[in-house]
Amino acid sequence: MNQRLRLELLRMVGEDERVREELAHEGSLFDGYHPRMERVHAAHATRLEQMIAEHGWPGASLVGEDGAKAAWLIVQHAISRPHFMRRALGLVREAAERGELPKWCMAMLEDRIRVLEGRPQVYGTSFDWDEGGELAPDPMEDEAHVDERRRAVGLCTLAERTREMRKYARADGEKPPIDWHARKRKMEAWAKKVGWRR
Repeated sequence: MNQRLRLELLRMVGEDERVREELAHEGSLFDGYHPRMERVHAAHATRLEQMIAEHGWPGASLVGEDGAKAAWLIVQHAISRPHFMRRALGLVREAAERGELPKWCMAMLEDRIRVLEGRPQVYGTSFDWDEGGELAPDPMEDEAHVDERRRAVGLCTLAERTREMRKYARADGEKPPIDWHARKRKMEAWAKKVGWRR
């Protein structure tokens, strides 16, 4: 195991969590993609790309289970880097197939990429506020069989996860947008600007 890489990955995730907590506490985290959060995510993505170029995907055998999950989280948060996230999905999928990373990590990354591209998700892991002010799963393919797909990658049912997500949002002080349509337009414009959509 490469302890130096493991500790670096854990430090990056610690910084991500600290900045997120600070912004949530001051009430500015949920008003679009905060520039400070975006800078942290972009810097971490750049460093992870360097690690991948040198060592390959940092799976559990290289950086331990916690280090592997930290690397996945860095990719999951690199939303302003579409090319990196799409490339990383293949690496994460391979790592999950080899047992180097839990399969739910692959599922969550695939869903995030699909939603950012404006496509339906597969596993129901991506949530957002709906027009009625409820936190709900983003649109998905074949919703009738989503719990089967979730079970196959080690996730709880969609109903259980929906309850958890709503509980976490309340605990974080997250509230539905005042103008849902304006927020949707802003999100779509951002997705086009960074290259997720045409």
